[in-house]
Amino acid sequence: MTDAHPYQELADFCATNRDRIEQVFRTLAYFDGVNFAARATAPALYSVALMDDVCPPSAVFAAYNHYAGPKELQVWPYNRHGGGARFQPPIQLRWLRDLMA
Repeated sequence: MTDAHPYQELADFCATNRDRIEQVFRTLAYFDGVNFAARATAPALYSVALMDDVCPPSAVFAAYNHYAGPKELQVWPYNRHGGGARFQPPIQLRWLRDLMA
């Protein structure tokens, strides 16, 4: 997906532990957010930065699309991992206020 950290650490590990690559990916599959998203039922507010090289947008969209509960998505087209930065908390507070209303 990306060669940025923390993913680069996985590539480095696999490069020096060639005999454990299958184990690495089997373990990572267990922690994939998509696997948890399909079982979730609580309301969720997702945020995705389309230029994020730490949490690639494709991974966020995959989890969002599999999320079983009510959900909303805030997209930051021109941001990296910081996403909405100072613009995100007001959105979160409005979302929470509407949820509790």
